[in-house]
Amino acid sequence: MKILAAMSGGVDSAVAAARAVDAGHEVVGVHLALSRMPGTLRTGSRGCCTLEDSMDARRVCAQLGIPFFVWDFSERFKEDVVDDFIAEYEAGRTPNPCMRCNEKIKFAALLEKAVSLGFDAVVTGHYARVITNDDGNRELHRAADWAKDQSYVLGVLTHEQLKHAWFPLATTPSKAEVREEAARRGFSVAKKPDSYDICFIPEGDTRAWLGEHIQMRPGLIKDTSGTVLGEHPGAQAYTVGQRKGLALGKPAPDGKPRFVLEIRPKTNEVIVGSRELLAVDEIRGIRATWAGVPVAEATEFMRQDPKLGASSATFEVTAQVRAHADPVRGTAHLQWVENTDEDTEGQLRLETVVRLKDGLSGVAPGQTMVLYQGTRVLGQSTIARAYSLAREDIRQTAA
Repeated sequence: MKILAAMSGGVDSAVAAARAVDAGHEVVGVHLALSRMPGTLRTGSRGCCTLEDSMDARRVCAQLGIPFFVWDFSERFKEDVVDDFIAEYEAGRTPNPCMRCNEKIKFAALLEKAVSLGFDAVVTGHYARVITNDDGNRELHRAADWAKDQSYVLGVLTHEQLKHAWFPLATTPSKAEVREEAARRGFSVAKKPDSYDICFIPEGDTRAWLGEHIQMRPGLIKDTSGTVLGEHPGAQAYTVGQRKGLALGKPAPDGKPRFVLEIRPKTNEVIVGSRELLAVDEIRGIRATWAGVPVAEATEFMRQDPKLGASSATFEVTAQVRAHADPVRGTAHLQWVENTDEDTEGQLRLETVVRLKDGLSGVAPGQTMVLYQGTRVLGQSTIARAYSLAREDIRQTAA
């Protein structure tokens, strides 16, 4: 096969590309330039997509004896990831830019270009498995090494994209083994630290970065009864579940710490309360995509004409709302509801509703909810609202 290896400049993508070469495929390495002004060097293990990363990727390809190219996706990255990140925070939501990058850049723009150039598949260094089931359909599953499993951030992949995705590290028992293999191959990236934090905020200070890109307006911090507790410099700088940085001056009457429960962008208010009020038992997601063929209950429902109030049959799931969070058991169903967004008010929208069997706290609108059955990824949706059925007045919503 003709394989495009997406080379981040890290150890995982280096070993993934090497394994594709070992398998006898025609491999071409490509590094994505996602910034027009990449830093020349990393700051420790922060960030990614720097000039240093590009040079590391080039060296690995030279050692493997495969062609290497840099593709400039910086404009699309700015529009689809950075601008989206800013817009979501302005709307009071907490986005996941890595999910958006996988959805819009690495497995949309990159794959689209690769297929148009005649490549059969794109190889990356992600830890996840793609399995062909008995019906011949491709399914996305968790990696063998659950500690490094990255199936959550790949939950945005569609059935068509899975046909062209290959993850050679899928069954590798541990990251340590990948580093050992890289060292045996003589790759200089064998001991290179993993990147973390948001790549376009390499210093890791999201609040300061947002302050440079969003016009912050001072507003009020209130409790759930409406009592004013203090002021904030800008509601967009906060997220549900946050404790630090509230600067309320005096403790709550019970002496317990307060947490952000809700962001209200229309009134520019931040609502705070006790940790207990962060607990939710129902999450509703929008803009769902399916990683492979949808489950039977969803397939049957989506064949029907949209109708307000119509719901699918329920199906068992585990839900995960953060990349490294524990999955939580629940039941899910789809339903048609009336859209309340200003631009589409009165129209119907499809929601994914998950009733949780186990407790979950600190769920923020804008986060991504990925659904599983066992190790299989069913799909994902963007969280529109989350609330406690026992306390419907305490809602966390930016829908």
